[in-house]
Formats: sequence, structure tokens, C-alpha cells
Amino acid sequence: MTEHTTTLWQVVKGYFNAIPDKENEEETISQISSGVAFHGANLWVLIFAIFIASLGLNVNSTAVIIGAMLISPLMGPIIGMGLAIGINDLELLKRSVKNYLVATGISALTATLYFAITPLNEAQSELLARTSPTLYDVLIALCGGAAGILALSTKGKGNVIPGVAIATALMPPLCTAGYGLAVGSPSYFFGALYLYFINTVFICLATFVGVRMLKFEHKTFEDPQRLSKVRRYIVAIVILTMLPATYMTINIIRQSVVDNNARRFVKNELVFKGTQIISQNLDEKSKTLNVVAVGRLITKSTIDSIRKQMDGYKMAGYKLNVIQGYQSDSLLLRSQTLNNATLSGEATNQKLVEQSTQIHDLESQLAQYTRYETMGKDIRNELRALYPTISTVTLTRVAESNVDSAAVRRYVMAVVGNRGRFSNTDRQKLQQWLKTRAKADSLRLIITQ
Repeated sequence: MTEHTTTLWQVVKGYFNAIPDKENEEETISQISSGVAFHGANLWVLIFAIFIASLGLNVNSTAVIIGAMLISPLMGPIIGMGLAIGINDLELLKRSVKNYLVATGISALTATLYFAITPLNEAQSELLARTSPTLYDVLIALCGGAAGILALSTKGKGNVIPGVAIATALMPPLCTAGYGLAVGSPSYFFGALYLYFINTVFICLATFVGVRMLKFEHKTFEDPQRLSKVRRYIVAIVILTMLPATYMTINIIRQSVVDNNARRFVKNELVFKGTQIISQNLDEKSKTLNVVAVGRLITKSTIDSIRKQMDGYKMAGYKLNVIQGYQSDSLLLRSQTLNNATLSGEATNQKLVEQSTQIHDLESQLAQYTRYETMGKDIRNELRALYPTISTVTLTRVAESNVDSAAVRRYVMAVVGNRGRFSNTDRQKLQQWLKTRAKADSLRLIITQ
């Protein structure tokens, strides 16, 4: 049994063993070392790549940003640092760090210059996405760095290196940092610079691990104590880099869970015939779930009942605020004014306002018809006290069309069932009483035996 297990493990290990595909070690080190330096043409390529990425962020073009990442030589010194740590080459490490700092400084200044002179200074979504790094960016940098060192060290590189350049996205954070400097926004600058630093550290870490797994030959180091000190610094930098990203990621995950619970709550509990939920918003500061509804009004008692269900969706500390009726109309109109940026947004909001107005008109008309159904029940005791012979009463709203003139006359019709006889005087009194009680402009009385 042990022999079979060992054989199986050897087969699996053989599939994942990258060492047989390893290129000549000296050629790999030489290739990575040559990509570390930034001078002459390499530096100009970096500057042009920064301008292209800044333009892409400025006009919110993903394709332009990807193009800038493809031509950017920023990966060179970063992978050089990881290789230097992996093979104990402090001289290569010094050169890599020096060129990395030079490249970073020039890139940030170039982006700052661009955003300082461009007339388009509004932060687009592509730019804003680079201001809040998370633990996922750590994972992307790790996987990208691992793929990069494997591609550089083995045969058949294919299109791995361009893919790594796109995935790790080193250029956009640097350009965003330049934008932060240009517009005087410290949150943009430090957030983007932190994302860039995360990518740097974990690409280096993945490169270091890859070099060790591929069993690159280590350089002999004359001062082991100094090497140990350098390694401790590296471990400390990795841990300190991860801590803020971990904290931010935990908050994002927690918020995502709450948002998902809120969506499930609205989808399951706020479903009523004739009512449409058009938006929902979770306000974390006031711990309030704001829901905008149009159509048939949800009664206060129903809303109070729904609030009690929030505990079942892990929203015990939140309040429910349902905005409906003319409140929702005002909100939609205000939203329409604020969203004039796109024609589609205007058309959608205008349509919602019109639909809401139509619904309210229909509800008002419906209320005029249905209120007389309940009124008959309400006045029956009064009628019995005034006219003991009356057995039934029916009230309804009628629209009567004139065949000759096509005119429409609207009035309330009262059909009264009577067991006795009514004099003309009693009939007139009853008609006047019903007209006053029903608050009708016109009332027609029909008495049946």
C-alpha cells in the first residue's frame, strides 16, 4: 500500500515539476539583470508608457491602460529584487532597489506633470479603482510574480510576461498617485502608492519563492550575519505591507455580507402587488436601510411588521425607512436633476416619474370607487336607527354617458332596500342625508321593495 502511494505521489509530482523545463541559469540571471537598469531608451519607454496610462485613466479607457501596461518596463527591477534575495546577490539587490526608486520617482513626476496640465481633471472610475487596495491585490501580485519568474526561467515563455504585466497592474497606481499630487488629494496619492507598494513587495516575494523552488545556485556570502539581518528586514516589510490590506479587505467583506443580506431582505419581504421597489441604499453611518417604492402605498402596519423580519437577515441593528408616495416622486425628480450626465439616465428617471404620477392618479380614482363599499357598512347602524324599515343599502360611483351629446355625468348612486313604504318627504330627507354623509356633489336614490 505504501509503495503504491509513493508511486502515485511521484506521478503527481512529475506533472508539477518545473525543474526539467528550466532554462540555463546563467542566461536567466543575465536576462533579468539587464532589465534592471533604467537609462537611455528604457527610460524613455517608461515615460511614454506613463503618459499613455495617464491618458487612459483620464478618458476612462481600459484598452489604452492595458496598452500602457504591455510596454511598461517596470517589472524589471522588481523581479530583479526578488531574484537577488533568492540567490543572495546583494550587489544585484542594491542596483535593483536604486533603479526601482528612480523609475518610481520619474513615473510619479511624469504622471503629476500630465494631470497638472490636462484640462480633464475629473476622477474617472478606472482611476478611482486604484485608490483602495485590498488583500485581493496581494493575491494577484503573488500569483502574477510567480507566473513571471516561471516564464522567465523556463522554456516556452509564450505570452505569460505580457499577461503578468496586465494582471499586476503596476502602471495605473503610479499614475493615480501622480493624479493625487496634481490635484492635492493625499487620500488618492497614498492609497494608490500603497497599492503600487503591495504589488512590488509581493511580486518580489513570489519571485524569491520561485527562485528557491527552481533551485537556483546561491552566491557565497562572506557575512552570514548581514544576510540574516537583510532577510529579517524583508520579512518585516512583507508583514507590515499585509496588515493594512488585510484590515481593508475584512471591512470590504463584512460590508459585502451586509449588502447581500439587505438585497435578500428587500427581495423576499418587500414584494407587494402594485408596488415596485426602484432603489435601495444602506447608510452605514445611521444604520438605516432606505428603500424607494412607487405604486400602491405600503401601509404603516405592514412596514412595522416587515421591520420585525430584519433580525432573520442578520440586520438587527438596522432601521428600515420606506420612501413612497409623493416622497418618492420628489426623490426621483431630484435624482433626475443630478443625473443629467447621460440621456439614458434622464429618460429612465423621467419614465419612472411619469409612471409614478399615473399610478397615484389611478389610486385616487380607485379610492373614490372603493370607499363607498366600506361606507355602506359604516352607515347601516345609523340608517337602521333613523329608518327601521330599511333592510339593505348599496353605494357606488357611476359614470353616465349621454348618447346624444357624448357628455359624461358622474354621481353617486344609492340603492336602498325597504320593507315598508316611503313618503316623498321621507325620500327627500333620506336622499339629502345620504348625499351629505357620502360627501357627494350629486346623489341618485333608488328604493326597492
